[in-house]
Amino acid sequence: MVEKVPMTQAGHTALEEELRQRQQVERPRIIEAIAEARSHGDLSENAEYHAAKEAQSHNEGRIAELEDKLARADVIDVAKLSGDTIKFGATVTLIDEDTEKKAVWQIVGEPEADAKKGRISITSPLGRALIGKTKGSSVEVMAPGGAKAYEIANVEWR
Repeated sequence: MVEKVPMTQAGHTALEEELRQRQQVERPRIIEAIAEARSHGDLSENAEYHAAKEAQSHNEGRIAELEDKLARADVIDVAKLSGDTIKFGATVTLIDEDTEKKAVWQIVGEPEADAKKGRISITSPLGRALIGKTKGSSVEVMAPGGAKAYEIANVEWR
């Protein structure tokens, strides 16, 4: 059975855009670079040729990965979700019980997780610990630096 990949509409759109960029811009650019390097003669000692082939391999691998994720995408409209229980798509405000620092995270699918943008994967340790919890409860997470305890200050859908 094919495992679905949950993602938001924004995540799906971003993957589609990256796929389009790699197929319509990167692929022709790399093919041109290979052709240019080939025209230099002996391929066995041609660094440009080997670098271009390496870039082609990387690009084609990423295209296949993107096509697979998009084919298995289960796009979830977060705007239609509601409730007090944390699930996919929720934006959660956490208070670190040790430092009182506040952090806001949206729980998203793996392909769109980006800690710098405040999005964590539903499969991450923190994401898994938050699922099913409600506002006001505490959650303990095993982080790389040891156990961390958080209080759930707010759960919202945006």
